[in-house]
Amino acid sequence: MNRLPKIPWYEITPENMYLNRRQLMVGAGAALSLAALAACGAEPPAAPAAPAAAPAAAGESAPPTATPDSREPAASTATDELGDPLNSFEQITNYNNFYEFSTDKESVAKIAANFPVSPWTVTVGGLVDNPTTYDMDDIRKMFEVEERIYRLRCVEAWSMVIPWMGFPLGKLLAAAGPQSGANYVRFQTANDTENMPGLRSAWYSWPYTEGLRMDEAMNDLAIISTGLYGKDLLPQSGAPLRLVVPWKYGFKSIKSIVSIELVAEQPNSLWMDAAPNEYGFYANVNPDVNHPRWSQASERRIGESGRRATLPFNGYAEQVAHLYDGMDLSKNF
Repeated sequence: MNRLPKIPWYEITPENMYLNRRQLMVGAGAALSLAALAACGAEPPAAPAAPAAAPAAAGESAPPTATPDSREPAASTATDELGDPLNSFEQITNYNNFYEFSTDKESVAKIAANFPVSPWTVTVGGLVDNPTTYDMDDIRKMFEVEERIYRLRCVEAWSMVIPWMGFPLGKLLAAAGPQSGANYVRFQTANDTENMPGLRSAWYSWPYTEGLRMDEAMNDLAIISTGLYGKDLLPQSGAPLRLVVPWKYGFKSIKSIVSIELVAEQPNSLWMDAAPNEYGFYANVNPDVNHPRWSQASERRIGESGRRATLPFNGYAEQVAHLYDGMDLSKNF
């Protein structure tokens, strides 16, 4: 596959570029506010509140070219591989979906600030020859951290460009020795009721769980992230370990992972339980398949005004489209 360009974190958009993040959210619309998700999704229709309005009409025409928000200072010249400027550290760490803490994206950072991320262990087990429980020192010693600049596309139709630090998920799975019957990988988030006030909500089947097919998990683009902008992850970003799968909607990139289990059958996930007609197992970014309540044809990049066209597989089709040969992606959504 084509390797992504290695841009050092210190050449990326400076942290102090971000001004007045609340103003930057103006124009996103009530639908995006009401449809906030723990990792980029929407409130299930069973919630008592009225359904959110779609952020864009289904079947919309091609969006206008996005232009930088005039309230934002000029960014550095660093870009991703498509030439898009990176979001600032402040934007990335102060606009977060993490329902275990809050449904309000702009409150998560404050509420999660004291979430304990050390000591931390993650268990890798299930259909493996070498079941292991790692602490963070083990992780740092065994897996070389590298930088990956990826686009993040939320199912709510907003997006960012983020300079992650991490290592390929496939290396962690290979070390576990997958058995022949291992077809899927099931991930689970921490279920810390003392420090995660959002877990009091009865609308969701906690703990947060997600899954990947084995070949998806072994694809080189899928990483376990330990940081961003050259720094360790903050709690609101999924510290100390989170999954990043850049060709899928953000809710697949499960945060604060405590368990990785290789299994034979396709695992269910929190959002599949909450709204199976809206959130499928694959969740590949697909501008041709609308969410039942809004279009996915375009997106709003945080820090920009206007909208931009959404790319199939979030722009990573060359690396991952072959994984779905022969599949009807309108049904396997």
